[in-house]
Amino acid sequence: MTSLFDRSGGLLLHITSLPALTWAHGNGEPGCDGVWAAGDMESGDLGPSAYEFARFLALAKQKWWQVLPCSPTGYGFSPYQSPSSFAGNPLFVSPALLVRDGLLRLEEWNSASGSRNGLSSVDRCNLESSASKRMELLRIAFRRFQNQRSGMTNEWEEFRHQQRDWLEDHCLFTACKNYHNDQAWNAWELSLVRRESQALAHWRDKLRVAIEFESFIQFLFDRQWSELRSYTHSLGVQLIGDIPIFVAMDSSDVWSQQHLFELDAGGNPTVIAGVPPDYFSESGQRWGNPLYRWETHRQTGYDWWMRRCKRMFSQCDLVRIDHFRGFEAYWEIPSDRPDARVGQWKPGPREDFFKHLSQSIGGGELPVIAEDLGFITPEVHALRDNFHFPGMRIIQFGFGGGDGTSQDLPHHYPRHCIAYTGTHDNDTVVGWFESKAGEGSTRSQDEIDREKSFALRYLDCSPTNIHLGAIRAIWSSVATMALTPIQDLLGLNSTSRMNMPGTVAGNWTWRCPPNVLTNSVGDWLAELSETYNRST
Repeated sequence: MTSLFDRSGGLLLHITSLPALTWAHGNGEPGCDGVWAAGDMESGDLGPSAYEFARFLALAKQKWWQVLPCSPTGYGFSPYQSPSSFAGNPLFVSPALLVRDGLLRLEEWNSASGSRNGLSSVDRCNLESSASKRMELLRIAFRRFQNQRSGMTNEWEEFRHQQRDWLEDHCLFTACKNYHNDQAWNAWELSLVRRESQALAHWRDKLRVAIEFESFIQFLFDRQWSELRSYTHSLGVQLIGDIPIFVAMDSSDVWSQQHLFELDAGGNPTVIAGVPPDYFSESGQRWGNPLYRWETHRQTGYDWWMRRCKRMFSQCDLVRIDHFRGFEAYWEIPSDRPDARVGQWKPGPREDFFKHLSQSIGGGELPVIAEDLGFITPEVHALRDNFHFPGMRIIQFGFGGGDGTSQDLPHHYPRHCIAYTGTHDNDTVVGWFESKAGEGSTRSQDEIDREKSFALRYLDCSPTNIHLGAIRAIWSSVATMALTPIQDLLGLNSTSRMNMPGTVAGNWTWRCPPNVLTNSVGDWLAELSETYNRST
């Protein structure tokens, strides 16, 4: 019987990180259909570059394309702090496909983005500029859609009906938040904070056009995402999504479902999420997300969670659950504490939650990857194994002891795990290898040098090929799936890192440079995958 977790390989590249295309479309390939490439929108989207990357994956004989959460982003453009866990990111809607569909004119796209010849080779997105340009184009497309009332209108109405259980609250929340100059929802009028029926009716009427605009954006995202997924499937490529366990306080999720979260009468969190002090942080990590009232969730059959997971499963073939250990036990911090040193472990929903999830999707194999990194107890491992979820192993973490004892080294991998060279949260392999002891470092230069020496001996490679050695090591392992970020495939250094946990500035903006995913790179990965029986 075919399993989701057959031996295979894949690449991690977030949608915003897709490279700009420096050549013109117009040859009828999927994803463009006769549209000529105009200027760049300063970040990746679901348009021609996504289709081009899907073709690269197929050339390289890879089965999996992993992305980060694809919901709208909040402060700092973090995909892990979203104002909605159901909605799609407006920045992903492709102007090229809107031109193709007659909702934009080519000159409107050109005017917003600038000349195609002005593309920059820098490897950073300008997300603020991109958001401004893209929202203006979406407004133009919405006005044209309203005037034309084309055959797409029926599709939009059907989408609104099918997704009404989350879409109505999300659209009203977004419209109200824009009206209140981005103020947090618990600072709005008390009647709106409390969601009194008369207040909701008043604001739905007052902001009707803004609500329709937001639902139109979500319709476009859903339409373009479904089209891309169908195309990846036609190439034998499948998608891995990401679902954070916690949601942002300032979100439509919390505002519309206040009874499911630990809030006081004014809508303020009484306790918040984080992790306790450990080797990496003397004060722990204070994330600030509101915690769930798990008993209330249990009494509803985890209805909100079931709907959330079903939506993710409808969009992706596999879903990585971020901070999986929180389902077994989570760190509860009083909201008035400045850091995570004061808190307590509280039990999560454990097996009961995943039994409900399995029943909700009709039984069988759950398409879940458990992110089980960090301080993990035997109880967390038992929960993971009871439902046969593969965990994660990161080869970059395996060299720290300078010997062969780490469970993150390939010779210790179980078959049922997902092997990575690294994730979005740690340095690139090259960046890690080039790192040195600096101010505030917890390790001496001697320790770092021993780690590097052991890595070269273990991988049997030269310093210039450390990234290729790491990829070969996990591809040759018994792990059922092997995945690597694009940065490691290309041998990029620390300047190409996606995120540095515990910091705010400069994260989430890395973008793959144009013209680097060449046929020769794809051929190397394809040959490696054929050698180790991971090719599609």
